[in-house]
Amino acid sequence: MKEILYDIPVNDIFDIPCECPICAMKKKLADDNVAFAMGPSYMEDDIRLTTDKVGFCKEHMQMMYDFENRLGLALILNTHMQHIIKEIEKLQKKGRSSSSGLFSKKTGSALYEYTEKTSHSCFICERIKNTFERYLVTTLHLYEKDMEFRKKFKNCRGFCLEHYGLLFEMAPRYLSGQTLKDFTTDLNKIFLDNFKRMQDEVSWFIDKFDYRNTDAPWKTSKDALPRAMTKVNGILPDDSGSK
Repeated sequence: MKEILYDIPVNDIFDIPCECPICAMKKKLADDNVAFAMGPSYMEDDIRLTTDKVGFCKEHMQMMYDFENRLGLALILNTHMQHIIKEIEKLQKKGRSSSSGLFSKKTGSALYEYTEKTSHSCFICERIKNTFERYLVTTLHLYEKDMEFRKKFKNCRGFCLEHYGLLFEMAPRYLSGQTLKDFTTDLNKIFLDNFKRMQDEVSWFIDKFDYRNTDAPWKTSKDALPRAMTKVNGILPDDSGSK
């Protein structure tokens, strides 16, 4: 079966000015999937069975709360907590016996392993994972096949540190020959040029606090801090235009 590509959403994201279009892709997916989780789907039996078992990570739980469907979130949490109570009661009866055999590498208790797994599993993360990977593959595909997209790529504002490394690492699996060389050259230049630009903006932001620069223009540095947070840590502000 031919792998699914997402030419339109990837092209659309690269049309929006952003310090990391890959962060913007991921945030759009998160927003869409939070809306799905907090929409009518939470009343569907198969969805609720999954969310009861899997739960949500801290980030997406906060996003669900901010979605302001408090009754929907309460219903989801209520049955999820009921499921956890049942599992914990079963595990408590087993006591502190290890979940591992004599020759197993696992040394934690079954209760601890359950709490760790459930605390870090997430219904929304799982829904995002495969689509996000296809978005990255589509980015590489469009760079190879679409010269107009390649221009967009070369003219974008760069990438955060994490997604620069991710694109660098993924490229040899999907590109080869001269295309791979060109992509690597472009990616390296785009990242470093824009990372330096961002560092210069932060530096001028600092200089503006010197009384000697009181009347000097802010240039592009007035919102340098949130954009620098995107570059360094992939934190994308809500008003970043990723929706």
